[in-house]
Amino acid sequence: MGHSFLNRHIRSHSGHKPYEYHEYEEKPYKCKECGEAFSYRKSVHRHERTHTGERSYECKECGKAFTWLTTFQRHTITHTGEGPYKWKECGKAFSCSTSFQAHERTHTGEKPFICKKCGKSLRSPLGLQIHERNHTGEKPYECKHVRTHMIMHTGDGPYKCKECGKAFNFPSSFRIHQRTHTGEKPYECKQCGRAFSCYTYFRTHEKTHTGEKPYECTECGKAFIYRTTFRGHVRIHTGEKPYKCRECGKAFSRPNSFRRHERSHT
Repeated sequence: MGHSFLNRHIRSHSGHKPYEYHEYEEKPYKCKECGEAFSYRKSVHRHERTHTGERSYECKECGKAFTWLTTFQRHTITHTGEGPYKWKECGKAFSCSTSFQAHERTHTGEKPFICKKCGKSLRSPLGLQIHERNHTGEKPYECKHVRTHMIMHTGDGPYKCKECGKAFNFPSSFRIHQRTHTGEKPYECKQCGRAFSCYTYFRTHEKTHTGEKPYECTECGKAFIYRTTFRGHVRIHTGEKPYKCRECGKAFSRPNSFRRHERSHT
């Protein structure tokens, strides 16, 4: 590791700031979404992804997509087995100790994170954080806060479909959507011949043949092929029920159960 990186890391512990910020320092690059200012163009571009939801780095092994290069690089280690933290039982490797410890608990059964409200024990701090929303009522991912998703409703995106009027922020998303109208499916499975319009769906399908299950629950160790199935499973542990019926107030952890219930009112 170079001296510059080491010194920068040491300062994160010591709190030493050799380059003090002065009010007169120019920050010409401003985020159009929230107004936060940055000194460098690349910094504002990185920041803007937190609003747009853009995920530029996609794993070729499992199809998972990431906003940040560093997060993507950490993830690839789980496939290559080259990480410094390796679990002897299953051979999985991790780039950071926190991820390794969370995985370790799926083998040991340890649940050290306890909810102060109801006493429920969970294996990971993220699981506890999600569970606590059941008590606080917090909904951090509401539609109005997700700019990329909202563009489909408002039609404000620069890439607009002439067929149905849906708008998109990125040309890649727009091209994938167009295939729903043209019927184009350029990604074909060599095993069974099934074709897909989107590369991510194609890679997910391939796992049904290989048996790969990249989405592992940190609470119980159960693994899943599909991200949506995995998310639904995690809610069994956290108790989260984000789908609420407007008619009677009943809440559900899975969208299909919610839709079935809604039909009982009609």
